[in-house]
Amino acid sequence: MRARYSFFFPAFIFLFFACANQPNETVGNAPTVADYFNYGDTGVQSAGVKLIAITTPVGKFKVWTKRFGNNPRIKVLLLHGGPSAGHEYMECFESFFPKEGFEFYEYDQLGSSYSDQPHDSSLWTIEHFVDEVEQVRKALNMNKDNFYILGNSWGGILGMEYALKYQDNLKGLIIANMMASCPDYGRYAQEVLSKQMDPKILDTIRQIEARGDFNNPKYFELLMPNFYSQHLCRLSEWPDAVNRSFKHINQEVYTMMQGPSEFGIGGRLKNWDRKADLPKIKVPTLTVGAKYDTMDPEHMKWMSTQVQKGRFLYCPNGSHLSMWDDQKTFMNGVISFIKDVDQGKF
Repeated sequence: MRARYSFFFPAFIFLFFACANQPNETVGNAPTVADYFNYGDTGVQSAGVKLIAITTPVGKFKVWTKRFGNNPRIKVLLLHGGPSAGHEYMECFESFFPKEGFEFYEYDQLGSSYSDQPHDSSLWTIEHFVDEVEQVRKALNMNKDNFYILGNSWGGILGMEYALKYQDNLKGLIIANMMASCPDYGRYAQEVLSKQMDPKILDTIRQIEARGDFNNPKYFELLMPNFYSQHLCRLSEWPDAVNRSFKHINQEVYTMMQGPSEFGIGGRLKNWDRKADLPKIKVPTLTVGAKYDTMDPEHMKWMSTQVQKGRFLYCPNGSHLSMWDDQKTFMNGVISFIKDVDQGKF
């Protein structure tokens, strides 16, 4: 009986939705189904996938994007973390944004997943990635009247940096699970997160790090139950999309920018700090923090008071991937923010 109901119920919902939203019929301000899925393609249909040519000082490369929907007023570019974690763990937005009629894009930054992965270390800088986002924006025809950035973790750094350089092209900014200072993040990891761990386990992890033995299987075996499952994603079974992101991460890029240790930050981002520049961000900005995050939620709440038009979203059951482990709170808050910006409530 259960199987039969599960078969008929989705079919009923589809028919209801299709009948309620026939072409040329609009419910409120939402696009019709026909309009939402009309990407204007004149050739072979590609399910929204587009490889965008990126020009850099060391040559031209291609980055992977995938489009969902068509909405001239709301276009959201998802910036994944890592660096180089790839778009996969952000696939959860596919279950929420289409229902709201939002147009949005999954995007693998250069060096990640389905984009080109050159081995020139001069590319792995904040400046490069900011310029890359601007090239992607232009290629996707987004502008100040419809362009939203949603960046998680390293994607939050990238979102802040983009806003500080190109905010005249931006309508709204969402900084999810990222502080405005890597030194502050490092202190939070040392002074708060590490003290929540069993001292004996922490000591073993520290010994492995001191030896630089980061490929030691024991390192991951200790981190998974004692750190990742507590502060990265608290679901008892990690979603397939999250596991795929971990599988595809580009360690060359990740280590160069983030550093090899999972406690705090090193590499080229070690001294990154934009706290003093937050008041320069004038576009409506949502900061998202979570109780069990690797980042300090109080810091992210403070960030919302420093930008010119800020709002804070707190996820009481969430961690660093609160779009997964406190999904209802995260998605409702993000969707409400985008709608409020669209309706001029800022």
